[in-house]
Amino acid sequence: MIAEIADVESLEDLLSEPTEGVCQTVSQLEGDVLVLGAAGKMGVSLSRMLKRAAHRVGNRLNVVAVSRFSDAGAHGLLDSWGIETRSGDLLSEAFLKSLPQSPHIFYLAGMKFGTTRQESLTWAMNTYLPGKVCEQFPKSRIVAFSTGNVYPLSPVVHGGSKESDPVEPVGEYAMSCLGRERIFEHFSRTNGIPVSILRLNYAVELRYGVLCDLAQKVYYGKPIDLTMGSVNVLWQGTANAYAIQSLLLANSPPTLLNLAGAETLSVRRVAEQFGEWFGKTPQFVGSESLNALLNNAQRVHSLFGYPSVPAYTVQQWVAQWIKRGKPTLNKPTHFDVRDGKF
Repeated sequence: MIAEIADVESLEDLLSEPTEGVCQTVSQLEGDVLVLGAAGKMGVSLSRMLKRAAHRVGNRLNVVAVSRFSDAGAHGLLDSWGIETRSGDLLSEAFLKSLPQSPHIFYLAGMKFGTTRQESLTWAMNTYLPGKVCEQFPKSRIVAFSTGNVYPLSPVVHGGSKESDPVEPVGEYAMSCLGRERIFEHFSRTNGIPVSILRLNYAVELRYGVLCDLAQKVYYGKPIDLTMGSVNVLWQGTANAYAIQSLLLANSPPTLLNLAGAETLSVRRVAEQFGEWFGKTPQFVGSESLNALLNNAQRVHSLFGYPSVPAYTVQQWVAQWIKRGKPTLNKPTHFDVRDGKF
């Protein structure tokens, strides 16, 4: 295991390193792959992992990364890696119809932060757009990202919600995400579209995620609310690998998978460990509740193996990254929100 990640370039390489399972999956694909919402936190590295795996196995499939690309940096990175990009608004019917009829689609488009003041746009992005995508690509196989927020808070001692557990979304963001799932399910059932739905809690890397949030709060002496006292985290490279492999499991009705790490982490313990490494005392407020937003990902682990990078290793990398003043995305996860208001 790597002791330290030197810079952003090394980080991008590691996040997009294809696993053996990814290479086996990509070797079976024919035709182009569309990544919708490719400029988000996961889309860039997922697109590159697909491209690298295709090169490694000798598959000439074309990866088409689609986004508004409000972040010019993401566009430049994808271009530099030889990944085709299409820039436009997916809510524009003309733009959506201009995209190639690819047999494989990764759906990462969506809206979370800002929901509280833009509820109508949130519902348009998270429920209306999936329907338009299914209408535009009726013969495609689709991997659709969702979130563990569709589950209710569950007792920490239960080890997280399973795919078979009832959903009970809290707040408009979570409700719209369940709406996204239901729209994909509707078109999958009525039109026979193979779909995999991935409920993710939470992807982490060094510039973004729950561990980055906690590390920065400890390092800069900001209070940490312990009310959401437990979390799941998953190295983003592993989340990408699970997502790509889930493409071949897409089915009608949809295959449902939780994506999460193997451990339930204590927020307090994680912060205290950062405190030891930083030589600082974490500032806590509140106390741990008996329930939290947690996913049980045993099914995906049984299918594709346990996460290749333990949470503790990621935590060490994050600590080194923050101490060295390396860049972050400056996008707090708000993992501690319990009322569903983002």
